[in-house]
Amino acid sequence: MTRPDRTLLAPGLEISRVVTGLWQVADMERDGRSLDRDAAAAAMAAYARDGFDSFDMADHYGSAELITGRFLAMVPVSEGARRPAAFTKWCPAPGPMTPEIVRAGIGERLERLGVESVDLLQLHWWMFEHPGYIDALKELVALQREGRIRHIGVTNFDTDHLRVLVKHGFPIVSNQVSFSLLDRRAAEEMSAFCLDNGVRLLAYGTLAGGFLTDRWVGAAEPVAVEDWSKSKYKRFIDAAGGWSALQAVLRALQAVARRHGASVANVATRWVLDQPAVAAVIVGARLGEREHRADNAALFSFALDAEDRARIDEALAATRRIPGDCGDEYRRPPFLTASGDLSHHLESFPPVYRAVPVEGRPDRLRIDSGSIWEPLCGYSRAVRIGNRILVSGTTATHGAGEVICPGDVHGQTVYTLDKIAASVASLGGTLADVVRTRIYVRDAAQWEPVARVHGRYFGAVRPANSLVEISRLIGDAYAVEIEAEAVLG
Repeated sequence: MTRPDRTLLAPGLEISRVVTGLWQVADMERDGRSLDRDAAAAAMAAYARDGFDSFDMADHYGSAELITGRFLAMVPVSEGARRPAAFTKWCPAPGPMTPEIVRAGIGERLERLGVESVDLLQLHWWMFEHPGYIDALKELVALQREGRIRHIGVTNFDTDHLRVLVKHGFPIVSNQVSFSLLDRRAAEEMSAFCLDNGVRLLAYGTLAGGFLTDRWVGAAEPVAVEDWSKSKYKRFIDAAGGWSALQAVLRALQAVARRHGASVANVATRWVLDQPAVAAVIVGARLGEREHRADNAALFSFALDAEDRARIDEALAATRRIPGDCGDEYRRPPFLTASGDLSHHLESFPPVYRAVPVEGRPDRLRIDSGSIWEPLCGYSRAVRIGNRILVSGTTATHGAGEVICPGDVHGQTVYTLDKIAASVASLGGTLADVVRTRIYVRDAAQWEPVARVHGRYFGAVRPANSLVEISRLIGDAYAVEIEAEAVLG
């Protein structure tokens, strides 16, 4: 059997270009069931023997980390031998990310995996309006320096917020995102940014939950779907043009597959692997239930040529683009992921700032963001008067006074608008209630990245807006300041 190609994801971390994903452990353990961990670990060992020795999991994938810990304990330790690579994700609920909270979260990952250092720790963050992800990354870097984490990645970050992290100096090596022939969002700004900044993509969903396989060629549209993974990707199919559009893509893939003696799944996955920013694809496994190692290995026995790509492109031309950027589906209801409906996370999202009454003014509320300047200069981050919310001039200041993305106007605009969104939400509104924004830039030549980010936040709202150049902002590191007004309907 052909062994999978390998790639250097980060210094000292060589991985298989087909990573075995363990999200289906959660589905297999639904309704109180539990897997035989020894049998599941033995199944992982069979994958590793065939060259599929890189595994991906998360804190909420059932007992996947415990099974992996059992498997890693079975691997003989010998000098110079390549050990299997284990990636996991930490998906904390938004809230203050104190060093104690972060260390407890990563400590649990280490304990469950039975290792002294996580090969790749990937952070997932549910709501970018909450700035705690910055504090979480700071502590992850501290743990990396201590040897508890080898490399740091993120998962389901959109391009704007990946930029915030990279331009702020965090050593991000990878972003795990949905990427398939049906979901091509990652081929756009995300890939361009990653190629320019040395970040690699780990692509999941390449088979759209199994819909991009021979089984579904010419098949009738299912009335119901049998697992969480297919539930998620059926929504993607509907968004991309529906069942007829899927069938057109499947027919094109089948024609290409026949040319190469391959499967539809091979061709769909090969297309993603050939994308320049992609380090590896993640293919799910139902441990001990069924496996597709031989078929996955066939990926590396052929190459797509110009004729193949033209045939696929023709079919893709009839599909619609999945809206938004990478990971957007994780930040709005119904939060349906490949490991279940996580809508309960929405209920756990606290307001970012605490609204307090203004003494002697029963119709007013105000919030502070924790900046050192608010009490010193005598102003509030935002004030609500009746149904009106006024947000003070806002900069990319984090916590007591740290400047996010010094000198990078794009990243600062992203962080600033998140802060404004959090301010409005903490006083009972949303960005849809915003009726005016005012933008002050230090360099008018940098108007375009600011305006484009503003468009991503307000393109459907279209508030009144002014953008002006001013001689300077307080603090040389600031490139932009924004204020906003909202009216609650």
